[in-house]
Amino acid sequence: MAGAGSNRREFLRWLAASGAGVALAGLLPGSAAASAAEEILVITHVTLIDGTGSAPRRDVSVVLVGDRIAWVGNSAQVPETGGAREIDGRGKFLIPGLWDMHTHGADLEEIVLPSHLAYGVTGAREMWGYAENRATRDKIERGELLGPRLVMGSGIVDGPVTLLGPPVLQVSTEAEARAVVRAEKAAGAEFVKVYSYLGPEAARAVADEVHEQGLRFSGHWPYKLSHFEASDLGQHSFEHFFGVSVHCSSRRDEIIAKLKSTPFDPAAPRDFFNLARRLEFESVSTYSPNAAWTYFNRMRRNGTWHSPTLTINRIVTQPAETHKQDPRLKYVPADIRESWAMGIERFAPKTSAEIALHERYYQETLRLVGAAHDAGVGLIGGTDCLNPYTFPGSGLHEELAFLVEAGLSPVQALKTVTGDAAKFLGRERTSGTIAAGKEADLVLLDANPAADIRNIAKIDLVVTRGRVLDKPARRRMLDDVETAANRPPAAATNTRIQSLARRGCCC
Repeated sequence: MAGAGSNRREFLRWLAASGAGVALAGLLPGSAAASAAEEILVITHVTLIDGTGSAPRRDVSVVLVGDRIAWVGNSAQVPETGGAREIDGRGKFLIPGLWDMHTHGADLEEIVLPSHLAYGVTGAREMWGYAENRATRDKIERGELLGPRLVMGSGIVDGPVTLLGPPVLQVSTEAEARAVVRAEKAAGAEFVKVYSYLGPEAARAVADEVHEQGLRFSGHWPYKLSHFEASDLGQHSFEHFFGVSVHCSSRRDEIIAKLKSTPFDPAAPRDFFNLARRLEFESVSTYSPNAAWTYFNRMRRNGTWHSPTLTINRIVTQPAETHKQDPRLKYVPADIRESWAMGIERFAPKTSAEIALHERYYQETLRLVGAAHDAGVGLIGGTDCLNPYTFPGSGLHEELAFLVEAGLSPVQALKTVTGDAAKFLGRERTSGTIAAGKEADLVLLDANPAADIRNIAKIDLVVTRGRVLDKPARRRMLDDVETAANRPPAAATNTRIQSLARRGCCC
């Protein structure tokens, strides 16, 4: 490396002069920590893909101090590092840590958390909050447990008729909806998750109350409202792309009217979902460019994002046996594997006609995801992990490949789980991109993901909160996951996760 200076003290002075003073707090020359060389990590001569959507930059060096990025710039500018730990990045590619923006099951601490980190997922949006996974988040933040940064949703808020079991929060009235929002905020929810059977009055109350409480709400399409109505109320994201083909159809108004006029049946709650699903499948044959233009423009203007969760959408549109021999099943406990095998039967096509119909719907979904992106609608990548055959960590690599298949470039796809994820979460000042002052969450790759998004799986090391997880460490983590997954089940199992998986629904 070129430049002046030959020891750690000089290197620290150079960093401070380069504007890294905040990141260097406690490490400047003369401090007690200044002799701890392991506090500074320099990744040199790497190709940088920074999460902003910009083209890759060659021969960049990145300096980490503790859990912060202290400096990013041309490698020729970096002086001798004075014994700080260096990683030679020649021939390698550095990206921000990935965010899975639709996850479940963080409280399966021996399974889900290390699986995320081993595959470079250093942040996750947990889409069904309850006491156990909030406790997991808190342990991570206190440094008692190694895991990704978690953004925690509320419990799922649904109507008096629901597809879900406990701990779903069922509300009928404005007063009940407002009370739930306040209670979930007090319990530590960072946003409110709404669900499919939430009624119009309660949905409007949720929207108003989250605004009063300084929160946002995201979730499923509440079927008794159009996307337009829910977006106008402030719904921050729609999950799973449910309803998009309907709103891009020449039959949009007819279909929405049908759904609004059909009551939920408490004795057969799934009947309504099956009706909605059938109407969605039919709507792909009546695509209207004018309807799509109107729809995407409204979403963009309102700042409503989409989380397509193409990973779970691909799984539930294929025959049930498609994924039953996946080698990653060794990382999944037996009770959940059994639940997955049961749950997938609710969705999977069985006859040749059904298989063709599901395939057509999925291919149209891909096309519409690309159209949404081209129209400027915000997209965030997520998997819905722990639904059937959606694996924590590695599933996000699949999601990125599906986004590229939908028409995004590899760099654009990466942006949905890095810079755009942070922007959606309101964390863009601290997360999502590689720049001085940001959190030290990084992934170093052995091959170029901008050339082939599948190279996202060729991980050399992961940095989470400044801690380096190299190949041997990540291998040990996955070995430990396999051991935990194949341990005889305890008497008390995670009934929430089993229930989610057994239903086979997108949650």
